[in-house]
Amino acid sequence: MIYYETGSPETALSQDDLRRGLYEALDKLGERRKVLAVPPDYTRLPSRSGELTEIAWEYYGNRLTDILPALGTHTPMTRVQIGHMFGKTPESLFRDHDWRNDVITLGEVPADYIGEISEGKVDFSWPAQVNKLLVDGGFDLILSIGQVVPHEVVGMANYNKNILVGTGGSEGINKSHYIGAVYGMERMMGKADTPVRRVFNYATEHFLKGLPIVYVLTVVGVNSEGVQQTYGLFVGDGPEVFDHAAQLSLQVNFVMVEKPLKKVIVWLDPTEFKSTWLGNKSIYRTRMAIADGGELIVLAPALKEFGEDKTIDRLIRKYGYFGTDHTLKEVSRNQELKDNLSAAAHLIHGSSEGRFLVTYCPGKEVWNLTREEIESVGFRWGDIEETMRKYDPSLLKEGFNMLPDGEEIYYISSPALGLWAHKDRFV
Repeated sequence: MIYYETGSPETALSQDDLRRGLYEALDKLGERRKVLAVPPDYTRLPSRSGELTEIAWEYYGNRLTDILPALGTHTPMTRVQIGHMFGKTPESLFRDHDWRNDVITLGEVPADYIGEISEGKVDFSWPAQVNKLLVDGGFDLILSIGQVVPHEVVGMANYNKNILVGTGGSEGINKSHYIGAVYGMERMMGKADTPVRRVFNYATEHFLKGLPIVYVLTVVGVNSEGVQQTYGLFVGDGPEVFDHAAQLSLQVNFVMVEKPLKKVIVWLDPTEFKSTWLGNKSIYRTRMAIADGGELIVLAPALKEFGEDKTIDRLIRKYGYFGTDHTLKEVSRNQELKDNLSAAAHLIHGSSEGRFLVTYCPGKEVWNLTREEIESVGFRWGDIEETMRKYDPSLLKEGFNMLPDGEEIYYISSPALGLWAHKDRFV
């Protein structure tokens, strides 16, 4: 059922609009005595989820007893991040999700079903895992809050992914990422119906029915002036709420460029992007737009690590971003990669498969990744000061730019908020 929805390619929702919409939806739900909010973490800052969580707290007061950020494998939020993202929401309400220890398995998606939908590329079963707080907390409402946007692992982010991956366990996260990687990221991005989404939908239908989950979904993008804009708000408890949000997301988050891009410059906001685990969205979201032999230059002033998780960081350093064939070969002969399939999937996602160059330009603080570290995993290194003198983000507009020397480049300020493709590569 949909309790509230509004949105269009022309809509621009203010905080007051979000408050009115969410209040209307929560009024329809009726009285609730104990509420859990599951928003994304700081890596999804532009989603407006922090404000919506604060609005839910204002509405329910002390009946909203717990907030569990959907960390997945990400680092727990700091006090500063919580304050910045969630405003006046009490810090005492926040719980950390431990993806290795705090989970319970609700059931298994059968291997034969996964084999069928993945076209035989994998043949394992998939555990539907969630944080045990969702099951044992005695909640009569779980608000799953987040943004629908094109995504490299599942096709379109959020909806039941927020629960099954965001609060999921190591096996479920690892296997879901791997299913998408071996099926083919470029076959899925920007699509609501993918093999990974079908796995999540099967788990939702069979194993999540007993949980009182209501989804609060936003659609946020960057408008033609380069300003972030909230295009839609959708609240409901069934698949139709995701479908409606995904339809709008494709209209506002998807850019079909008129020609393959020879050089793309991406800015990684230092408040959001400190790892290639997140920063590689610059690769994922642009890869279908970049010409063969082209170059992606990533301006990453806060880049300090490869993986936010220590084990994943070590595996990235050891195996690098050297393409699908190389990674699959390493998975077949190294148990540590078999045991960390999300890391293996990430290594596949982060490689251009030799089709275009990827140049990372980290900052020059002592804690930034060094040239040697960048080059050791298969990327090129660029001097950020020299590069930013030539490609100054403050002077570039979103999309195509013609520089004084006659060079044409394509600039993207927020890679996590979109998907770019050329028709020859979008299948």
